[in-house]
Amino acid sequence: MENADGLNPELLVQLVQMKMPFGKYKDVVLCDLPAAYLEWFQRKGFPKGKLGLLLQTMYEIRLNGLEHLLGPLKKR
Repeated sequence: MENADGLNPELLVQLVQMKMPFGKYKDVVLCDLPAAYLEWFQRKGFPKGKLGLLLQTMYEIRLNGLEHLLGPLKKR
């Protein structure tokens, strides 16, 4: 379900709940991944599926300075 801006609020909730399932940052919540790691995926290619969509969304949030949108969701 998307809101009027075309953004799926459920994706934002998943960014503050889901943990990275592999690699150097395994078990780190996606919204807490370092910007450099997200930039690496941007260059090399995001994984397929839901994880890739979430990582790409987090990259865009960081790129546009919108991390504050996740603050209220982290406090839940």
